[in-house]
Amino acid sequence: MHIAQNWVTGLLRHANPDWAVSAQELDTGYVRVGFETEGFETIPETTGPLVLGRVESIEELSGFKKPIRHCHVNVGDANGTGELQSIVCGARNFAEGDLVVVCLPGAVLPGDFAIAARETYGRMSAGMICSAAELGLTDKQTSGIITLAEDYGQPGDDARTLIGLEDTVFDVNVTPDRGYALSARGLTREVASAFNLNYTDPAQETAVAGLELKVPAVSGPLLEVDLRDATKAIRFGLRKVTGIDPLAESPYWLQRELMLSGQRPVNAATDVTNYVMLLLGQPMHAFDAAKISGGLTVRNAVAGEKFESLDHVKRELNAEDVVICDEQGIQSMAGVMGGVTSEISGETTDVYFEAATWDPITVARTSRRHRLSSESSRRFERGVDPAIVEVSLDFAATLLVEIAGGTIEAGRTLIGEIPAMPTITMAASHPSKLAGVEYSTETVVARLEEVGCTVVVSGETLKVTPPTWRNDMSMSADLVEEVLRLEGLEAIPTILPTPVGGRGLNPAQKRRRALGHALAYNGYAEILPTPFIADDTFDVWGLAADDERRKVVKVQNPLESDHSILGTTLLPSMLDSLGRNVARGLKDVTLFGLQQVSFDRGATSPMPSVAQRPDDATVTELLATLPVQPLYVATVGTGDLELAGPGGQSRAYTFADAIESARIVARAADVELEVANAEHLPWHPGRCAALLVDGQVVGHAGELHPQVLEALELPARTCAMELNISALPMQESLPAPVLSAFPALHQDIALVVEESVPAETVRKIVAEGAGELLESVELFDVYRSEQLGEGKKSLAFSLLFRATDRTLTDEEASQARLKAAELAKEAFAAEMRA
Repeated sequence: MHIAQNWVTGLLRHANPDWAVSAQELDTGYVRVGFETEGFETIPETTGPLVLGRVESIEELSGFKKPIRHCHVNVGDANGTGELQSIVCGARNFAEGDLVVVCLPGAVLPGDFAIAARETYGRMSAGMICSAAELGLTDKQTSGIITLAEDYGQPGDDARTLIGLEDTVFDVNVTPDRGYALSARGLTREVASAFNLNYTDPAQETAVAGLELKVPAVSGPLLEVDLRDATKAIRFGLRKVTGIDPLAESPYWLQRELMLSGQRPVNAATDVTNYVMLLLGQPMHAFDAAKISGGLTVRNAVAGEKFESLDHVKRELNAEDVVICDEQGIQSMAGVMGGVTSEISGETTDVYFEAATWDPITVARTSRRHRLSSESSRRFERGVDPAIVEVSLDFAATLLVEIAGGTIEAGRTLIGEIPAMPTITMAASHPSKLAGVEYSTETVVARLEEVGCTVVVSGETLKVTPPTWRNDMSMSADLVEEVLRLEGLEAIPTILPTPVGGRGLNPAQKRRRALGHALAYNGYAEILPTPFIADDTFDVWGLAADDERRKVVKVQNPLESDHSILGTTLLPSMLDSLGRNVARGLKDVTLFGLQQVSFDRGATSPMPSVAQRPDDATVTELLATLPVQPLYVATVGTGDLELAGPGGQSRAYTFADAIESARIVARAADVELEVANAEHLPWHPGRCAALLVDGQVVGHAGELHPQVLEALELPARTCAMELNISALPMQESLPAPVLSAFPALHQDIALVVEESVPAETVRKIVAEGAGELLESVELFDVYRSEQLGEGKKSLAFSLLFRATDRTLTDEEASQARLKAAELAKEAFAAEMRA
């Protein structure tokens, strides 16, 4: 908000006659109570002779493209001769006898515009009669010059101080929660707190800003008003002034405050509403009473209704917009802008002043919907004090009569009551506990009363009722904020927290990081799977109706209507990403994702009130209805894993590589992984492996079903793996294993078994039979031939033996190898090949 320093200090000086402050000190004061400023600027300096002058005569010159006037102006002795000053001027808003501001030759106006005597339009012009824009009071060009009341001074007096050119304009940054500060009333209260001054609220005095309110006693309703409940309006009021001078101009002092606050003077009635808004914070609207027919109706617009606002834009209204109508139609868009049909004009003699308290959210939505932000909407969006509707109407009516004459009618329309403010209970020690600074009960109470609160003290407990203009106060934390900022945030000590000793990442974090690193080091590129999947995913896969993966969480407001469920598997997102890569020409792809999935518990969440924290039982019930979200890892691959080149032929990514990616994860997680045949959609039957840890299935890997691949338009023989990380046992290998410095012995063993016996089962038996000296056992060959017999196969394993305390002999390794063969024979009738 833009506001002049002299306006703020002038309002405060009534209760603090000896107080004075520099611009820099005032800027510091704003910051001290929590209001940053975007800076401040003094009114540009005018050097040289700038004086008051009285227009003694005006000669209208003709024969030129625009009206020109040759004026003789009395500037006293300021010109050194006492004679009338000859000045040529094009402005039309002054007459003989008016007191004006004159720049004499030798003066330099803002912008380095020097004034000198020169002949123009056939007359000698020795000076300039000045407008507000020429003196730097506004950056908006005005058509008229400044005219002053008789009590400003005598011709020849220096004009700088008399018209307030020695002033500074502040740009105060008012946060959205403090709408009351978008007014001189609110900002002077804050400045009073910053400098520990006495404060008098202009809205609670019989004389507002020095003007004695002179309104007749209320005799009854002024006008019938139908205020509909659907508008959510809180209060609505009207006052009427009749018989004003339609050509009366606002006095210079009022125009000056408007211009320095960024407003353009328009006419007396409109200027009064803008001044009341800037002074008290109550936006108002002035209607030409002669253009209002019958009573008023405040209602929601009918969708599609047309309305032409004061900016001469025809708008199509929405059913949520609130409008003020008479018998002829819409006259105003409530809280945002009035309409052209009842606009104040140069013929207006009777005026209705309207002041209301509109619903902040409704005004905000209307303003944004029509891209029409006004000074009124800015204030209503943040909340306006509902208690100042009456005083704003009375002040506006009194001020207009003071400026333009006329009579205030006795009738007044006022609908709606002032809403009761909530009472907040707070311990007096609460601010001290939160800030770490000791505040006495007396200090806390004094600071809360300083911002307008009513405080009832009952021992250690305070019952605080905020004032009507502080709609941002709803809980004890808001009260604490007021105490802390007024006592000074700089008084709160800055204490660096002491770091707590620890071991860094916890085991779950270490494991998650290790899994990602392991897959990345083995050539997989990480993606971040989206949590949303297509609604028909599991139908495409052909999952049974009772499949666990169909227990999905449905989102009420999804980003995409056909992706409204949270995935119980990472594969849909992984396969979508794989498809995009393939479609863009990348045929050889291996990807991995590490993300949570969501399973619905099938329970309905309670809907507790937001007015207070739910009790422990409700919190427990809420937690019990949250989705189960285990951590999953998935890999997908297609194309060639090893590319063709001088070193050899290419090798395709197969189901074995998908299973190997699961083993990579298992090694990184330090668990033993078992592999078994399985049938599990969307994998291909016969090319799908179940992944087991401690006998429990934790995932699946293999080649995807051809029908699924065809539906998703993915390459044939695409493979995938998915594993539930949260189902893996959490264990840390501490201390680290001891590595042997002795050499290893390598031996091979080939066993002939039935075709139906899984190779992994044989490998486990071999490992068990070889004993403690065995370091590793790996399958390296599968052989079938007529010599072995029908339904037989030969499995060749590579065995590595090592001891931790000595060098093994060949005989020890051979004996261990034979024991492995014997155990395999007992288990599968396996025969050892030579």
